[in-house]
Amino acid sequence: MLLPLSSHNVIQYLQEVGVCSSTDGASNECELLESSQNNINLLVKLADNRQLLVKQKLNIDNDGTPHEFFNEWLFQQLRQQFPVLGNISAMAPLILHFDEENSILVRNYLSEYLDLSRVYRHNDEFPAEIATVIGSTLAGLHRATFQHREYRNFMATAPQGQFRYSFYNPAQGVDSISPEIFGTVPTEALKFYVLYQRYESLESAIADLAYEWQPCCLTHNDLKLDNILIHSRWQQLDNCLVRLIDWEACAWGDPAFDLGTLLASYLEIWLSSLVVDPSIELEESLHLAMTPLEVLQPSLLALIRAYLNAFPMILEYRSDFLVRVIQFTGLALIHQIQATINHRKFFGNGEICKLQVAKNLLTIPEQSVLSIFGVSESEILNPLVKDHKLPQPEKEPQLIRLYYEKTRLRGC
Repeated sequence: MLLPLSSHNVIQYLQEVGVCSSTDGASNECELLESSQNNINLLVKLADNRQLLVKQKLNIDNDGTPHEFFNEWLFQQLRQQFPVLGNISAMAPLILHFDEENSILVRNYLSEYLDLSRVYRHNDEFPAEIATVIGSTLAGLHRATFQHREYRNFMATAPQGQFRYSFYNPAQGVDSISPEIFGTVPTEALKFYVLYQRYESLESAIADLAYEWQPCCLTHNDLKLDNILIHSRWQQLDNCLVRLIDWEACAWGDPAFDLGTLLASYLEIWLSSLVVDPSIELEESLHLAMTPLEVLQPSLLALIRAYLNAFPMILEYRSDFLVRVIQFTGLALIHQIQATINHRKFFGNGEICKLQVAKNLLTIPEQSVLSIFGVSESEILNPLVKDHKLPQPEKEPQLIRLYYEKTRLRGC
């Protein structure tokens, strides 16, 4: 049975597990941060000016073994085991204590850092310098672990008493509708499932994306702007300091998924500012956005260019890498819609617009590169081919056919 934490017993718990001593009384009362029905987040301020974030998952698996934070703890063990990852400052160790039995994680709270999503929305500015650092940082993680079996084997470690048969493929579409959905989803949200199933090309594109999923490096798997912190004084510092947090979903995966999820989080700023009305066409709504896509494009372009400059090898591994990133961006937008339906029980005209954009990204990704970045795929990749001497795809030789295209068997 879980030991439920609260502001009344969290200090005592921290003392019992040795995170703080009995002389470290709390300088202020514990603050309950934004939580959900599945987890609780407590900010604890100690007398020595330390601040701790205490997280607890309240839901457990049916087998009664709560291990939601196991991956995040495992990732920290990985960093300590392999110094190459330990040198990536954006992923500095934060975890002080992991209690698997009670599903509790304690980590340092970075008081000098701010949530990048809130910074963007508060200032309504999107400096390309920040996106550049994020792109190069993410590339550093993917490049350092790329095709290294020792990292893959380490991340295959399972919680005690359990087995990890394979890594989860995140390229999943919408589950088929069952009668149970009518009791969990509001009536207006059922329109999403009707629209989704109407587009066979959409389901086919997601199925192909899942089929071609190729895990080759360590991935964050939940890299949204909410999970990126930036130093409050980044403009005054020599380096734009960012931190990537919440590694609960990290695993051996496809790097295109991380980039696609991140780009979708940027596009969410644009799509959530649309002026939507049944009388307004989609194209007009997209152009009437309070935060136009053109304002975000310099950051989007800086992000992808910084990533590819730091990790050009990925283009040798997958020549269609940029196209796959765009498709994963569309898939992430669909996941955003599902999250809105599941948590907010809402589906409106804004989500219909988002679904249409997601469909375009998934089904016509080559054309969508220009729409999202403001430049063509060749304009992004050609400088890399020149600078890094990447191999060009070979053209098929023009040979004369020595056979009939429609061969018929005798007697048929």
